[in-house]
Amino acid sequence: MSVLTEIVAETRAAVARRASGVPLRALVEAGEQRRAGQTDRRDFRAALAAPGLSLIAEHKRSSPSAGVIRADLQLPEVVGAYQRAGARALSVLTEETRFGGRLEDLAAARAASSLPILRKDFIVEEYQVHEALAGGADAILLIVAALATGTLIRLHALATQLGLATLVEVHDAIELETARELGAEIIGINNRDLATLVVDVERTFELLPHVPAGAVVVAESGLRDHSQLERLEQAGVDAVLVGEALMRAPDIEAAARELLGSAA
Repeated sequence: MSVLTEIVAETRAAVARRASGVPLRALVEAGEQRRAGQTDRRDFRAALAAPGLSLIAEHKRSSPSAGVIRADLQLPEVVGAYQRAGARALSVLTEETRFGGRLEDLAAARAASSLPILRKDFIVEEYQVHEALAGGADAILLIVAALATGTLIRLHALATQLGLATLVEVHDAIELETARELGAEIIGINNRDLATLVVDVERTFELLPHVPAGAVVVAESGLRDHSQLERLEQAGVDAVLVGEALMRAPDIEAAARELLGSAA
């Protein structure tokens, strides 16, 4: 069994547990209230499509491949540093078991920053889409490798209906074709193979020519220095998602500035 298969199974069990405590109806009502009273809509896609290469800076306490990454900082400190450094969006891990996240991190990030927020998790159930909206996210991640095509279509449609942007993640040509057929407006190319956890930073360049015209392209995983970002921008990538390299830095703000090439 691959790591991804294990995580998806664990996620479904965790969703079932949460659903027994917080009924779907309560989440739907909370989401409707948020939409009705929303005065600070944060456009995730527009942030990524802005001129220049956009940084989606990620808050991630741990991961299956790296173990514990950072446990000594509070989330508001991290996202504040990201925003001051010039990040255009945030990615907040909410998966608990392997990534040390929690749903409450979305609200904490929203309170500490004015940037649009991606809920980074293994979204496999409609319940989680409603959780994301009610919790304060502006966008969700949909991983093609983790979802049957019918489920992917259903979750994408629900997110769109609720006003959430979707980052549709692929890591090979077959998955990219699925994203194209879905009409995905934001496509993430993950340089990490989620079955083996092996990272190949050339994957983005291999798949980029086949991305449908008009889609915003996000490169993910294995990105650590400004020269990589320069090469990606020159190739036509719109945004990068970086977490571990920034979270490990002694000075997160300085590391993000250096990554973006804007260090003082």
